[in-house]
Amino acid sequence: MAQFQFVMRSGPTPGVTYPLEGDQLTIGRDSNNGVAINDAEVSRKHSRLTFQGGKYVLEDLGSTNGTFVNGQRLAGPVVLKAGDVVSLGEQIVLMYDAINVDTGATIAVSRKSARVDPPQVQAAQPAPVYASAPASTPAPAKKTNMMPIFIGGGVLIFLCLCISFFLYVDANFLWCTFFPFLGGC
Repeated sequence: MAQFQFVMRSGPTPGVTYPLEGDQLTIGRDSNNGVAINDAEVSRKHSRLTFQGGKYVLEDLGSTNGTFVNGQRLAGPVVLKAGDVVSLGEQIVLMYDAINVDTGATIAVSRKSARVDPPQVQAAQPAPVYASAPASTPAPAKKTNMMPIFIGGGVLIFLCLCISFFLYVDANFLWCTFFPFLGGC
């Protein structure tokens, strides 16, 4: 049996997991949605997930900024596959993931974690994050090629020296000293 989830890759809460449970879920900014994302780029009722034939189908609900699957804006319902990238507008990116769960498996729990003292209230533990695709590594910083800058600086210094030399020669009437082949010396 498979369980499905969204993992936020970018947006207001990166790394947060949204377990997908139920036959129909809405995604949007409103807190009553099955997947509530509080961001101005997300419409109140942005898109809808419908569970059909063991798979979730995603459709846009006329949102302002659009719903995208793997970079393509939705024009109609799309069946999601594990590893699909769902974007709400330009900034919110969710990874769709399927987690295979063996319903017949025995779950081992330590006595310490299974024991609950009556006066204490246990805090809810965050759901584990499972990735079906390797996390993308950030692009390396672009290196600037300094060679054109050094060459340009060298040419500029050379031109300044040449102009200074000719101004010195002209101001001190040294043309015949440096250039005897010019004639008239």
